[in-house]
This record gives sequence, structure tokens and C-alpha cells, in this order.
Amino acid sequence: MAPAQITTLTRRKALLQLASASAAFACPAFASSRLAAASADSTPQLAPGAPTSPQRMALIDAFLKNSDGLEKSFEARTYKSDWTMPYRFFRPAATAKLPLVIYLHGSGGLGDDNLKQLEFGNIFGTRVWLLPENQKNFPCYVVAPQTDRGWARYDLAYTGSGPTPVIPGLGDGSRLALEVVDKLCREFPVDTKRIYVLGQSMGGAGVWNMTAHRKSFFAAAVSCCGSPTPEDAAESIGTPLWNFHGDADQTVPVTVSRDRIAALRKAGAHPLYTEYAGVDHNVWQWAFTEPSLIEWLFSQRR
Repeated sequence: MAPAQITTLTRRKALLQLASASAAFACPAFASSRLAAASADSTPQLAPGAPTSPQRMALIDAFLKNSDGLEKSFEARTYKSDWTMPYRFFRPAATAKLPLVIYLHGSGGLGDDNLKQLEFGNIFGTRVWLLPENQKNFPCYVVAPQTDRGWARYDLAYTGSGPTPVIPGLGDGSRLALEVVDKLCREFPVDTKRIYVLGQSMGGAGVWNMTAHRKSFFAAAVSCCGSPTPEDAAESIGTPLWNFHGDADQTVPVTVSRDRIAALRKAGAHPLYTEYAGVDHNVWQWAFTEPSLIEWLFSQRR
């Protein structure tokens, strides 16, 4: 095996450790057992029913059925810079100037096969925009880049036994993904006042990393159970945000989101925050099947 291949595999293994050891970076516990989101922001009405009720689970089951096969609508592309980033791109049937949705995968999508970022838990954040009813009412471009080194900035020279440390600065994955976005904006009639970034777990960390380092670029952001990053939450104050987390998350403690939202509100921002009782790390299943999410997102513009 070539040395370069060994380096990539080692890096990927180290980054995967981050998802299972996020508690090492967790912020201090939030004083309350749950943020009172309704009193601090104008969160849209959520789907009825408790998170694990048959009524609510039916929405997730319907999504899985109705979205099956939509991943075939993505075109495989690559972008070459100081390294090569694979990405998937969806072009809507409409030809007008349209919004662009950027989806950042979790650690399960790490690699360079240009497939895994559309698979596993990533199916919710990539397919929801392609549903026929959503393309009819909210046509948009969708890009799903893939990284083998994470979205936030990781200390890839670290050789310790613990998870790879996250250090300040724009991550390599985020930097190249933004270059991809800039390229797409030159190539297609993208409405640059309506560019949205979304991510889950490791991809949620990417949302914080991107919004902190490219201020006022995004019209809105959605983060699901984002893993910790060293960015001050207040650095993302210029981007409207809807953050989701399950209070039973065993991978990224819910206190990470609680403290970030508290910091944003202290800085004067008005982020939306939804916390689901009894939901573990797979909070994206509930977040991306919230009926009000699509309308909220596309109502935001710079």
C-alpha cells in the first residue's frame, strides 16, 4: 500500500474516533434540563405527537418510502484543488435563478468514493429537497460534497491515543466545499442571496465552522447534533440558524447544543432550537421530516 493511502486511512480512523468520543470536548452542563425555546425564539410549529409516538414515526416511515431512489438524481462530480474533493450535485428542472442547499455529511460519510455522503443517515439531509412536492414548491440546487478529513479543522499531525483534536481555523473540508460552492455559483444561475448550509454530527461541526469563518455568506443554516468545535458561537451570529438535538444523545452530549444556543442568545442572536425528548444521535430523522423546516429555510434570504 502506498504511503499516501496509509496516511488517509489513519486520518479517517482518527476522525471516526471523534464521533464516539465527543464527550471529551463537551462544554459544561447547561443549568436547566432543557432550553425553553418557545420563550426565546419564534420556532415554527412542530409536527404533532411525541417524538417516538406512532403519529410522529409515521412521518419518518413515509419519508423513507417516498424518497427511495431519489439519490439517483444526483450527478457525480469532482473538484480539484490542492486535493480532490468528490461531490454530488442535483440540478432542478426549473431554469430560473434558484437557491443552493449545501449538505455536510456526518462521520459515516467520510471517504472519497462519492457515495457514502448520500447513504446511511445522510439520506434524510440529501433527499428531502428532491421530493417532488418540495421541488414543485421550492425548486433548488443541492450539493453534497464528501471529505476524508472532516469539516472543521483537525490537528492531523496528532499522534496521541485519544480523539483527533479540533483546533481553531477554517477546516480543509470546509475550505474546499466553499470553493465548490463558488464554482457552482459561476457555472449555474444560483441565487447567491439564498445559499443554505446544513449538516449533522461531524457535518454539524462543519456548519459552525463555515458560518464562523464566512460570515454573512449564508442565508440560513441547519445543524443537527453538531459535534464540538473551538469557534465561539457568537462568531456565527450573522446567520439565521435552526439547531436540533436529542436529549438522549449518547454520542454528542446535548449540552453542546444547549451551550452554543445560550451563547448565541447572550450575544443578541435569535436562533431556533428544537430538542427532542428521548431521541439519540439520529436526530436528523426528526429534523428533516419536520413539515415546517422547508418553508422556514427557503423564507430566509440575505
